[in-house]
Amino acid sequence: MLIKKNMTRAALIALLALGSAAAWPRVASAETVLRIGMTAADIPRTLGQPDQGFEGNRFTGLTMYDALTGWDLSSADKPSVVIPGLATEWKVDDADKTKWTFKLRPGVTFHDGSPFNADAVVWNVDKVLKQDAPQFDASQVGVTASRMPTLASAKKIDDMTVELTTKEPDSFLPINLTNLFMASPAKWQAFYDKAEGADAKAKSQAAWTAFAKDASGTGPWKMASFTPRERLELVKNASYWDKARVPKVDKMVLLPMPEANARTAALLSGQVDWVEAPAPDALPELKQRGFKLYANEQPHVWPWQFSRIEGSPWNDIRVRKAANLCVDREGLKDGLLAGLMVPATGTFEPGHPWRGKPTFEIKYDKAAAQKLMQEAGFGPNKKLTVKIQTSASGSGQMQPLPMNEYLQQALAECYFDVKLDVIEWNTLFTNWRRGAKDPSANGSNATNVTYAAMDPFFALVRFLQSSMAPPVSNNWGFINDPKFDELVKKARQTFDPAARDAALAELHAASVDDAAFLYVAHDVGPRAMSPKVTGVVQPKSWFIDFSLVSMQ
Repeated sequence: MLIKKNMTRAALIALLALGSAAAWPRVASAETVLRIGMTAADIPRTLGQPDQGFEGNRFTGLTMYDALTGWDLSSADKPSVVIPGLATEWKVDDADKTKWTFKLRPGVTFHDGSPFNADAVVWNVDKVLKQDAPQFDASQVGVTASRMPTLASAKKIDDMTVELTTKEPDSFLPINLTNLFMASPAKWQAFYDKAEGADAKAKSQAAWTAFAKDASGTGPWKMASFTPRERLELVKNASYWDKARVPKVDKMVLLPMPEANARTAALLSGQVDWVEAPAPDALPELKQRGFKLYANEQPHVWPWQFSRIEGSPWNDIRVRKAANLCVDREGLKDGLLAGLMVPATGTFEPGHPWRGKPTFEIKYDKAAAQKLMQEAGFGPNKKLTVKIQTSASGSGQMQPLPMNEYLQQALAECYFDVKLDVIEWNTLFTNWRRGAKDPSANGSNATNVTYAAMDPFFALVRFLQSSMAPPVSNNWGFINDPKFDELVKKARQTFDPAARDAALAELHAASVDDAAFLYVAHDVGPRAMSPKVTGVVQPKSWFIDFSLVSMQ
C-alpha cells in the first residue's frame, strides 16, 4: 500500500487500526466492559506472582490478588503509602527485631470459596522460599524473593495470626510484603491431586500451569478467560471483602500491545477504551478528538545502570559523571516526550525526605562533560565504546527506543560511542536479575531497566548493597562499596521513622555523588482513554485502582 508523505501520523495509525478492526473483540451492550491496551508484549503471568515488572503487578497482581499489606491508591495529590491489606495490623518484636506478628483480616475468602487464614499465608510464603514444599515454584522465586530478600520463614500462631521471621533486623519488611500475593492453596491442591507426572515436582509444575489458566486469589477481580499473548478477561468480584473497592465495571479486558503507535491507533479507532503510554506525537490529535489524558509524577526512575565488574568503562567516576552531565533532559522532555517526564537529578528530587544533600549536581553541562572525558583519556579522535541493553517496550520503560537513540546522539558529543542491544521487555527484566557477568548481558556494560522508588529497598538497597548482587536481587552491575553497605545496614536496623529517613537520605546522597546511575527521567505514567471512561484516579504510584473506574 502506497501512503502519501503528507499523511499525518494520527491519520496513519487510525487507518492501520481500522484495517485490523475485525480482529478485535466485540462485546455485548448489556454489560459494562473496559478494554485496556497494555505496553507488555504478553499477558503478565497469572498464577499469583506476576512477571513483566510492575506492569505485571498492576494488571495481574493487584487485580486478582491481595497481599498482607497494600498501597493507598485513592488520591492523586499525595504519595501512596502502605496500608493494611489482608493483614489488619503488624508489629515487630521488642526483644527480637527479626520477628514480626501479623494479625489477619477475618471473613476473607478466595475466589473458589475457600477461607483465607494463617495456613494460607504460610503456604504462600513457602511457595517461594521453602524448596522442599510441594507447592514450591522456582519460576515464581525470582520476581518475589528478590523483592523481600530478608524474609526467612512464616509460622502459624493461630488461624488469624502469623509470625514472620527475617534473616536480620529489617524495618522495610511491611513494605516488601506488598509484593507477596496470596494464591488459593485449596485451588492449587485440587489441581495437584488431578495432575499427572513422573514425580511430585512434575505434578507441582502441572498444578501451577493449570492454576494459571483458572486462577484464584482474594482480589477485587476474578479470572473469566485467558488466552496467552492475546487477552485476559477479568470480571468483578461482587463479594470482595472491601465493599468500597468492588469494581464498578462488569468486565475488564487486557490486551498486550507493545508498540506505542499500535496502542494509540486502537484507541483512536475505538477498539480499546484505555491505553498505557500513548505515542507522544499523537497527543495533539487525541486531545482534539476529545480523548482524556492522565499523567502524574511517579516514584520512578528511567536510568542506565552501570556495570562495575572488572574492565567496565564505567569504573572511572569521571566517565560516569560525564555521562550524567552530557544529557539535555529538558530537551528530551520538551521535544521527544511532549512534556511527559520529569528530569531526574537522582532517585529522589529536592523536597523528598530521602533526598539528602548531594554535592554532585546533575545537570546539562556539555563543556564540563567533555572536560571530564578528556581527563579520562578520550576525545574527538578516541571515543569510548559502551553497550547498553534495553527493550523495545514494556512497563515503565516509557519510550525506550527513541529515548535511547536520543541519549546515543547526545553522548556522541561527549566522545561516547553508544551501541544498543535491543531485546524483548520480559527477557530484559529476566536478564536484570542475572547480572552483568551473565552471558545474557551480551557484553553490555549498562542496562536500561526502569525502577520503582516507592520504598527504600526498591529505590536504593537492591542496587547499592553488595550482598544484593545476582542472583539475590538487582545489583546488576555488582556495585561493592563498603560505605553503601554500612548505610544500608544503618537504615535497615533503624525502626524510628525519622532516624531511618535520615540514614536513607545519607545513602541517596552518597549514590548521587558516586554517579551510581545515569539518571535520566521520572515517568509520569501517561494514559489516554475514551471520554466514556470516568472515575479514574491517577495516583502518584506505578499502580492504579481499576475498581474505581466506571464506563458511561
